[in-house]
Amino acid sequence: MACRGFCRACGRDHQLHENGARRHGLELMELLRTRRSLDLGAAATDSAPRLSTDWLYGEARGKMFGVLECLAPDGSTRILRAFSGQYNGLWEIDGWAPPLFDSRQLAAITAATEAEIKELGAALAYAGDPEDRRTLRRRRRQLSQDLMRRIHGLYRLTNFHGREASLFAAATNGSGIPTGTGDCCAPKLLNLAARSNLVPLGLAEFFWGRSNRSGTREEGRFYPSCAEKCAAILGFMLCGVEGSHAGPAA
Repeated sequence: MACRGFCRACGRDHQLHENGARRHGLELMELLRTRRSLDLGAAATDSAPRLSTDWLYGEARGKMFGVLECLAPDGSTRILRAFSGQYNGLWEIDGWAPPLFDSRQLAAITAATEAEIKELGAALAYAGDPEDRRTLRRRRRQLSQDLMRRIHGLYRLTNFHGREASLFAAATNGSGIPTGTGDCCAPKLLNLAARSNLVPLGLAEFFWGRSNRSGTREEGRFYPSCAEKCAAILGFMLCGVEGSHAGPAA
């Protein structure tokens, strides 16, 4: 099973299998291997250096990638692609599923707060009085928590009934939303499909690049959608996906 989750809105579990998406995942692996870039539309010699897959083999290490096979309204097959989180500092790259928020709004709300957090960190380094240090730490922690709530407030999730919800409303784990929830491949792909009037047929996610530090991800291997972060919202996002094109794997 590629992904699943419980939807609070309808009180049911929803799921989507891999089905034929693995083949498209293998095709994407080959593209990444041969082109060595996420700029899949440009000639190999013209691709932007920032999109080079060399980044995946350095200190940043590898990343999850995903493909969603979909049925378009005209009966044709559409393949959507996504990478988890940011790629080399970029939230949006042509040809890849966008994040669940407006990246310009994200930049606007984070700039001022992050500058203040850094100032508090600098002040903390010079503060000698224990009470001053405690006050600075509390202020910095509060700013970070407030910023995370504002960031989470930017996310807009759409399901296959055409309903939209905030991250807080969609999540089944209440207010305890882990950092990075909604940034994985499955939420990006499902959101784009729902907003584009596409019917998901199958989903596959794989790891590409240098293995992660914990050794739980290896290049070229397929993995189910993460249970730690995104399972809490996948139930809402998959709601309405059931039908003849999203049945059990053959």
